[in-house]
Amino acid sequence: MDLQNTVKEALNALYHHPDDAVRAQADQWLQEFQRTLDAWQVADNLLHDATSNLETLIFCSQTLRSKVQRDFEELPSEAFCPLRDSLNTLLKKFHKGPPKVRTQISIAVAALAVHVPANDWGDGGIVKWLGDEMNIHPEYVPGFLELLTVLPEEVFNYKISARPERRRQFEKELVAQMEVALSILTACLNIAELKEPVLEAFASWLRMRHGLPGSFLASHPLVLTALSSLNSEFLSEAAVNVVSELIHYSTSGNSGGIPVHMPLIQVIVPRVMSLKEQLRDPSKDEEDVKAIARLFADMGDSYIEFIATGSDESILIVHALLEVASHTEYDIASMSFNFWHNLQAKLIRRDSYVSFGSEPSIEAERNRRLHIFRPAYESLVSLVSFRVQYPQDYEDLFREDLKDFKHTRYAVADVLVDAASVLGGDAVLKILYGKLMEAVTNCGNGDQIDGRPTEAALFCIRAISNYVSVSESEVMPQVMAMLPKLPQQPQLLQTVCLTIGAYSKWLDAASSELSLLPSLIDILMSGMGKCEDSAAAAALGFRHICDDCRKKLCGCLDGLFHIYNRAVSGEGLFKLSAEDSLHLVEALCMVITELPPDDAKKALEILCLPVVAPIQEVINLGPETLEKKPARELTVHIDRVAYIFRYLNHPEAVADAVHRLWPIFKAIFDIRAGDMRTMESLCRACKYAVRTSKRFMGITIGSMLEEIQVLYRQHHQPCFLYLSSEVIKIFGSDPSCSSYLKNLIEVLFKQTVCLLTSIKEFTARPDIADDCFLLASRCIRYCPQLFIPSEVFQLLVDCSLNGITVQHREASNSILTFLSDIFDLAKLDKAEQYLSLRDCVIIPRGVCITRILIASLAGALPSSRLETVTYALLALARAYGVHALEWAKACVSLIPLTAVTVVERARFLQAISEAASGVDIKSLMLLIEEMSDVCRRNRNVQEIVQGSLRPLELNIVPAVSQ
Repeated sequence: MDLQNTVKEALNALYHHPDDAVRAQADQWLQEFQRTLDAWQVADNLLHDATSNLETLIFCSQTLRSKVQRDFEELPSEAFCPLRDSLNTLLKKFHKGPPKVRTQISIAVAALAVHVPANDWGDGGIVKWLGDEMNIHPEYVPGFLELLTVLPEEVFNYKISARPERRRQFEKELVAQMEVALSILTACLNIAELKEPVLEAFASWLRMRHGLPGSFLASHPLVLTALSSLNSEFLSEAAVNVVSELIHYSTSGNSGGIPVHMPLIQVIVPRVMSLKEQLRDPSKDEEDVKAIARLFADMGDSYIEFIATGSDESILIVHALLEVASHTEYDIASMSFNFWHNLQAKLIRRDSYVSFGSEPSIEAERNRRLHIFRPAYESLVSLVSFRVQYPQDYEDLFREDLKDFKHTRYAVADVLVDAASVLGGDAVLKILYGKLMEAVTNCGNGDQIDGRPTEAALFCIRAISNYVSVSESEVMPQVMAMLPKLPQQPQLLQTVCLTIGAYSKWLDAASSELSLLPSLIDILMSGMGKCEDSAAAAALGFRHICDDCRKKLCGCLDGLFHIYNRAVSGEGLFKLSAEDSLHLVEALCMVITELPPDDAKKALEILCLPVVAPIQEVINLGPETLEKKPARELTVHIDRVAYIFRYLNHPEAVADAVHRLWPIFKAIFDIRAGDMRTMESLCRACKYAVRTSKRFMGITIGSMLEEIQVLYRQHHQPCFLYLSSEVIKIFGSDPSCSSYLKNLIEVLFKQTVCLLTSIKEFTARPDIADDCFLLASRCIRYCPQLFIPSEVFQLLVDCSLNGITVQHREASNSILTFLSDIFDLAKLDKAEQYLSLRDCVIIPRGVCITRILIASLAGALPSSRLETVTYALLALARAYGVHALEWAKACVSLIPLTAVTVVERARFLQAISEAASGVDIKSLMLLIEEMSDVCRRNRNVQEIVQGSLRPLELNIVPAVSQ
């Protein structure tokens, strides 16, 4: 009683106390109370207590539901009957509400059924038990009906801590009892006020996609009731849900698919098709229209194979979906979009036609179908293109509304791409060009110009750019000639700039007599000076133009340098952000790449000059000025240097530039080594220099590596490690670099393992852990001859065991990948010579590695990491065979049988055994996942498993049978 009163007081404080701190304290206490064993009895007592208020009833019903779902194993086996009877009494007590309480009790009973075998409910399982209760107590039918609704939903509720085998068995039990459930629901149809909940319950059972053939369902009273309800004056939401589920049910592989369910389909389709006229009925409620559109969309998505054949009957469904697409409300029209995408995929993919045999037959059938669906897709283009037009009040839209509008534009662009896949880009372009001409003609003049329709048409033309042929000569020349004449309103100018960039390949292929490029580049310059959005679009367009038209632009470098200098110096009127200016750096690099080596070298010097000069000025002012300079004022220029090294593909010229610039880099390294942001930017530039120049780096690479080693000892910057990874990738196999690289990895790894001595250190320094083990993996792949025989190999393996369970995703993945690479060493060329060295390190630690990996998949790491952990464990089994199986047996034996049964252990060890014998790892993933589910099924089990495996303790050595 004291505890019950405390719960009531805590709830009163939670909902009514004026002090936030008191409410938070009450909430914390209630959460902790829900995890206790006492919560079972207290929640049950308060639910039976007639004096409990609504807040208490809701809390206690949620508590009891949660306890049944997650903590049922806390109870002794003999507690089932009293618990079932108590819940049954509560279900009757709350049969008229409150609805929230009744729903929680219903879910609790359903969860109980998941835990307990059907026989414990008596002959026929819970459904028969429920039917008997409804017959004995007809006055409580509404409450029992909700239980019948939630029962099949619990099959897919993974909050319930049932073992995987029991969950599968529960689904089989419900499938076996499906006819009984439907007969109960049919009997309830006689009660008029229960029609809606009966249909909702029916829809819930259909979602299991199992059990009954279409011939049985086609004439079933529940099906006929749902179908007849579609034509009632007030459309029944429950009836729509049933028909929607019937459509999905009729194509489900679990239930037999279309051939088995053809009698059902032949009943559904005419009834749904009869609703087509209501899509246009202005008197119809919008929610009703939305429900009807949903049914047509469901039919389109589910019967796509049949529709794609192009039969007369299928075209009727296509026309109905065009009606949906034409609806003025976007939320309704967009319901059809997925259908148009799936249909085009069926029409154009070759695997849709393999049954037609020979290549001529396949091509003939493909052309026949494309011809049939051409008119539909042509109509679709006109029906959706207007939806991308900016609204009149665009500037005043709230952020969420603006986000929705942008999503609409992207969705329409996808539909236009689908249409272009079927019709061809040139055909869609002609339709959209008509829209553009109409918009330009009607845009007005003077101060009354409305550029929105023009912008919308151009947006659509841009969306299909990848599908318009580069040889198109009828429409695109007119579009491009029109662009300089359009008003330069911000949104329109932005889309014009993006359109120019989107058609850069067409511009490159266009006849050289068409002097389009100068006028288009002028537009891009205007865009850079208009506003930030148009400047970003113009910079992107400029990059595309320089990429695809680079050969044509080689003779225009002076003009391009003029634009570039204005952009990077910030002295012009361009409104480019620092990030957008990088597009111009990349653009110039692409053009210079096309030059002969000597010309490229000179152009590279000019390119570097405005970028490097500001950095040199700071260095010239002395070390103190360089040290105090804000990082952003340096990195904006260093990032541009990085882009030059990344995109200018003249290795020797870049290597020469790096050599010239090394004194500047060294000055920054020496003075700013403690500044992570500056170091990351500079290391990125060096990484791209190494990647582009490769072996032309010569002397500079030696100086760079010496600098990294010295500075890493002092500052432990993670970026020094990832720069070293790039060096290893490029130079790892070069014998002339062996001494450099051996010294590099020993210095870096010895320093790192001293930093990462415990899980606490891994958690505090996840970036160092991530980059360290990425570097270690690179060493395995590119210089095993230096890495595996060295003493740092063993040090790193030991270090990795401390950090496997770090919660940081990238760090954990890097460690697991490093271990997997060690286990997969045999896959490398000429790896045989290193296997014995590897085994000397791994075998003595095999049982410890296995224990930590099993603990990781059993809950020490989040379930999102499961695939990576599983691969590492199975790769270990594949590499060490019988050894690994014995290690796994020893580790699993540590887990109490109350947490993992003998059968569950055996299934897990079977996967390890099969991996050890060479079975494909992918096929064993499910068995490992099942073990993970068993160990994570609730908090108590997870704590028991982790307490027995103790992944953070490296000195636990379970007995391994010999």
